[in-house]
Amino acid sequence: MSLGDEPGDGARGDDGGYGGSGQTRTRYPDRTGDVYGGARRGRGSSSRSLITVVGVVVLLIAAIAFANRGDDSSSGSGSGNSDKAKTSPTAASGERPVASKAAGIPAGFAHSAQGAQSAATNYGVALGSTGMFNTEQRHTIVNAVYAPDVAAARLPDLDAAYTSEKFLTNIGLSKDGSAPAGQTFVSRIIPVGTKVTASTADTATVELWYTSLFGLSGDGSTNPVSESWYTTTYQLKWINGDWKVSDFTQKDGPVPVGRDQKASTADDMTKAVEEYGGFTYAR
Repeated sequence: MSLGDEPGDGARGDDGGYGGSGQTRTRYPDRTGDVYGGARRGRGSSSRSLITVVGVVVLLIAAIAFANRGDDSSSGSGSGNSDKAKTSPTAASGERPVASKAAGIPAGFAHSAQGAQSAATNYGVALGSTGMFNTEQRHTIVNAVYAPDVAAARLPDLDAAYTSEKFLTNIGLSKDGSAPAGQTFVSRIIPVGTKVTASTADTATVELWYTSLFGLSGDGSTNPVSESWYTTTYQLKWINGDWKVSDFTQKDGPVPVGRDQKASTADDMTKAVEEYGGFTYAR
């Protein structure tokens, strides 16, 4: 969903086999009663095979644990280079998540590049939520995530946009922003990753890549829930002990190739949205 310029709105391969693995299969002479044509092995051979399999599994588990192991020193309250991911760009940084909220939105982010990424991610989720379609909640969200002067300047335009009868009609909502009887309005952002493209002591430019779910679930919906992919670039400033949004831009993509999956029923989609809660995101 894209409202003006307001944010709102690994694929698995289809080859289930293991071709090209470099493994060699040896075929033994056929024997009566053995439908797979393999030679029978004694108990000793079976035991050795079992030990080998168990050993491989143990090594695999150890490798996964090592690959996902963060920096143990990051459990402290400090921040800085020692908190950076030790494995891959998508690994958790280890920096402590926020311990407070303002108006239900995570607040009190670290005064660092990682803190700026966490702030941009959580603010993006709030700005892309259904709360933006309710006047009271919209004012709360905008005042919580934007710099004070920016919030005051943007609120009139946002109010006009989110209460536009034409816009609300086009997406299937009533004049007050509510969904029709028997339907559930869905507007949710699912962050995929972030990166800092520029930063100083008190400013940061953060790109947030995410997918969004937007539409109406329920029987008779003329705007069923669909997914879209966007990247929003946030300009952040350190104001009164926290990161705040001063400006942003949004663009489409990167968009992955869609997998051929059967769409869920309206009932399943409604249950999922109502039963699966969100997260507090930390870089």
